[in-house]
Amino acid sequence: MSYIDQYYVDSVNVDSIYGLAIDAMLQGLDPHSSYSTAEQNKREMETLEGSFEGIGIQFNIMNDTLMVVSVISGGPSEKAGLMAGDRMVEVDGKSIIGIKNDQAFKLLRGKKGTKVKVGILRPGFKDKYSYEITRGVIPTYTVDVAYMMDGKTGYIKLNEFGSTTADEFNSAILKLKRQGMTNLVVDLRGNGGGFLDAAVSVCDEFLPKNREIVSIEGSKTRPQVIYASRKGDFEEGKVVILIDDFSASASEIVAGAVQDNDRGIIIGRRSFGKGLVQRQFDLSDESSIRLTTSRYHTPSGRCIQRDYNHGSDVYYEDLYNRLLNGEMESADSIHLDSSKVYHTLKGRTVYGGGGIMPDIFVPLERSEDMNAYYDIANTSALIQFAFHYANEHKIALKKQYADAKSYVSGMTVSDQMLQQLVQYYEKNNKKRVSSMSTKSSKELKIWLKALIGRNLYGDEAFYPVINKTDNVIVKALEVMNEK
Repeated sequence: MSYIDQYYVDSVNVDSIYGLAIDAMLQGLDPHSSYSTAEQNKREMETLEGSFEGIGIQFNIMNDTLMVVSVISGGPSEKAGLMAGDRMVEVDGKSIIGIKNDQAFKLLRGKKGTKVKVGILRPGFKDKYSYEITRGVIPTYTVDVAYMMDGKTGYIKLNEFGSTTADEFNSAILKLKRQGMTNLVVDLRGNGGGFLDAAVSVCDEFLPKNREIVSIEGSKTRPQVIYASRKGDFEEGKVVILIDDFSASASEIVAGAVQDNDRGIIIGRRSFGKGLVQRQFDLSDESSIRLTTSRYHTPSGRCIQRDYNHGSDVYYEDLYNRLLNGEMESADSIHLDSSKVYHTLKGRTVYGGGGIMPDIFVPLERSEDMNAYYDIANTSALIQFAFHYANEHKIALKKQYADAKSYVSGMTVSDQMLQQLVQYYEKNNKKRVSSMSTKSSKELKIWLKALIGRNLYGDEAFYPVINKTDNVIVKALEVMNEK
């Protein structure tokens, strides 16, 4: 560093070179050890503890490409139409292939009300989609919604595990119990994790005192076993946990603890597979390193960390390979490591080494008869039309439907509204919609109703609509009705 500072041909920012050197060292260790500048640390804590202004996504740089890990509920990106798993390849007309984290934040963060145009590639589709996003203040609530799906089954959607999760989740449970909840569905799909303590607090609501939640061990750290420490507010009653390929880390701790203790049923698709624990070490300039110091094990003793010996690029590319090799559509395509067999409290077989395999697998829905739906849904037309419709008819709609509940039960999307949506899409995208099948028509009407409802009453009028035809939710309700 001294030679570079004294003799290099051009002037250099020594601080940035330090960062590159540290980052290079850490990348050679595992995919989750990382270096963060002071500015990056500030942004990270904002997402877990405060609020910020930007487009509202969580992302990772994978194979030199920005991949959307999750879309913050109610934020600008969700309103524009971005989805978890999208790959962002352009910002304001310029390619961002090869972009670094710092550069991405500088491009995407900005003052409320300013606009940014992004180009998106979506897994499973060939076209590149363009979205204009208006930056805004990003909400940081970790519980998106809590409502009763029927007379006895409550639903809680948890988007991440932050400093407010314990209080939010407990409040949601108490609220639903007052409404008669005896069964609970906890939706962790798309939840990339967060604070370990928050995951433990969620488990503590379900498990009796002194029941094991998770254990942590590493060659340089003192082994630790974490147990339920109090009487939870939902230790009785049926529990279903929903997971998918983007459920990671703290989400997997919750799913693993519930599964291994036979406290509930896990439904969905195989989770991400992150079983490494990072500890943050602060440096003198307020930057920090997050160093993997240990592995966590579920109560049965399994570590669910996926193999990362072939490098970070291959490690993250596995998510796309799951789609290509058919794993998301068929449980038979999933390879379970027979050398890592464990057993739950009641003797059921579970596997380590590759995420949490759900007790009940529900495949990704793909239909060859929904081209019209895909045409419209893969652009911002659906969300933008819903936004404009809600604004134009807000007074009449709120007069007809006084609250979210009456909207969900009473509002119907007419054929005329659907035709207006099609016309809006064709005008703004300069292309015709594919032949409208019954399936496409039904799905577009559901999403249109849900999105209009969100603009009027928030997630209380969104999830109750969209969940009615969600095949994972449908399966969860079936399970609740079984002995």
